[in-house]
Amino acid sequence: MTMKGPLAAWEAGMAGRLGALGYRQSTVAKQMELVGRLSRYLDREGRGAEEVSAEVVEEFFDDLHAHHGASWPTAKYFRWLLEYLREVGAVPEPPAAAPGSPTEVLIGQYRHYLAEERSLAPKTLIDRERTARLFLSQLAGRGLDELGAADVNKFVTRECRRLSVPGAARLVNGLRSFLRFALLEGLITCPLGAVVPSAARREGAGLPRGLPPAEVSALLGGCDRSRPMGRRDYAILTLLVRLGLRAGEVAALRLDDIEWRAGTIVVRGKGGTEERLPLPVDVGEAVAEYLRRDRPRRPEREVFLRVCAPLRGLAPEGVSEVVRAASERAGLGSFGSHRLRHTCGTAMLRAGASLPEVAQVLRHRHLATTAIYAKVDHIALRDLAMPWPGSEK
Repeated sequence: MTMKGPLAAWEAGMAGRLGALGYRQSTVAKQMELVGRLSRYLDREGRGAEEVSAEVVEEFFDDLHAHHGASWPTAKYFRWLLEYLREVGAVPEPPAAAPGSPTEVLIGQYRHYLAEERSLAPKTLIDRERTARLFLSQLAGRGLDELGAADVNKFVTRECRRLSVPGAARLVNGLRSFLRFALLEGLITCPLGAVVPSAARREGAGLPRGLPPAEVSALLGGCDRSRPMGRRDYAILTLLVRLGLRAGEVAALRLDDIEWRAGTIVVRGKGGTEERLPLPVDVGEAVAEYLRRDRPRRPEREVFLRVCAPLRGLAPEGVSEVVRAASERAGLGSFGSHRLRHTCGTAMLRAGASLPEVAQVLRHRHLATTAIYAKVDHIALRDLAMPWPGSEK
């Protein structure tokens, strides 16, 4: 035992936790040296291990930067440490937040409704909560039960002036959702959600921007499959291109979701839905190669893990970053995972699939969402075009 101070009793356990998170021995040594500095800092300040908190860790790093320069890491570096000390009982769990203002209480109820009853994705939940906060902040002390249609229209008109068309659409959708929640909770008696105007936009005006086959080959070919990260990224990209999964669906994919004998895969989509899709042979081979050769033997059940410590399931943002890095590497510009979803839809249509079949694979709730893909089938559309006057068709 070489550590001094109130954290010395857990030195071996902390080093073991870092090893379990997949850190190399050299990194473990650096982390533990910094933990030793924290332990000595606590000793100088007359604090015990039970007083370690996020705030105390912030103070420690502020002191470190003040005396030794800004090149040292930040408090995020010790997130694992707080988790470990709480697990072993050295540090108490942070106290539950005291009840806030009526607005915060209402926002908390709305958040629970969105997560538990609507099963919205975290990104959508945050966006809806932001809209609700903005709306409530402009009530000027008035209660929800005092509002009328004119107040709703005034808010939408004022806020949409500074927003793009997609931003305005998100705002009106979020406001409509919040007002429906308020009606369910009895906070308003009039269905104000029905009076929220829609954002003016031309539905289906754009074209899905799928990649042609040559660019798909370049994207996949850019993965260095002689290396573990390259084999993982190749498997992720193949899933996205062939099945049109969303980034969150790839991140949520678990080992138990793949039925190898049946050749199927369970996809957890929007709204808590679960659907079973056929697993194409090339996708199965790419995923199986990653699992056999590269995925660390760890208790996490997510299929795709981070390559660098801490070894955890890859987040949706990580999946999008895999696509972005691959697109830049292949010289195709910079785009996210949704471009590959469009690639899957357009490729199926050009191969002769019907719109209902495309909708089934992409798991669209409404066929109207899939109809936009019809516009990229130029061969089929050519038969519908009227001849130009005076010319031959």
